[in-house]
Amino acid sequence: MRSWERSLSVLEALRERGQAAGHGWTLDTELLPAHQHQVNALENQGLVELAGRENRAELSALEGRPVRWAARLTPYGHDTLAYGQSRPRAKPSPGSAGPDRQLVELIPSQMAALRVFVGLTGQLRVPPADGLAEQVRTASCDHGIKRWRLHLTQEHMESVAYGLWLHRMTGSATEANRFSREYGVVHSPARAGDEGPPAADGLSSAAGATAPRGAGTSGRG
Repeated sequence: MRSWERSLSVLEALRERGQAAGHGWTLDTELLPAHQHQVNALENQGLVELAGRENRAELSALEGRPVRWAARLTPYGHDTLAYGQSRPRAKPSPGSAGPDRQLVELIPSQMAALRVFVGLTGQLRVPPADGLAEQVRTASCDHGIKRWRLHLTQEHMESVAYGLWLHRMTGSATEANRFSREYGVVHSPARAGDEGPPAADGLSSAAGATAPRGAGTSGRG
């Protein structure tokens, strides 16, 4: 369990015990010493309030015994718990398993360009690869690192490179350059025209796809 998950677990325990007690405080008999140490650490972050002398005296009177330690959530602790429990969790995309698929992490601007690309499926002469639109639709976002996670085949990778090449030709080269640098896949119209169907590093260009058969070899001996 990661540190922030442990913190949320402690905050949740404090809230539940405080609500059950009716007065909002979690008492010394309700938490193990190790957990009390964790609570003390959360106090330093402003998430927990430890009972002072007057509060302990009031709680002692209510309990009919000496209360030496008590804690409750601050408003910041309450909001941290509410936010942490509502925060989206990254989930594997359907079809993520399989040796033919590679984990690909895209920055937001790359993902935005890819959504435009798959949204034009019915208008493009060289459409996105089969299944790419579904991968885009079901992609999960790791908000901690601000990356969209997809599991793509090599064909999908080539199609993404083509989509980012279109984005490059109409404005920004950053997204295509980053994809090429991180995954070694780049769309090259010249090479795609020579090779015909989609190859290892790109797809046929739209112009090549609409050219008459044999146009790519005209004028050759």
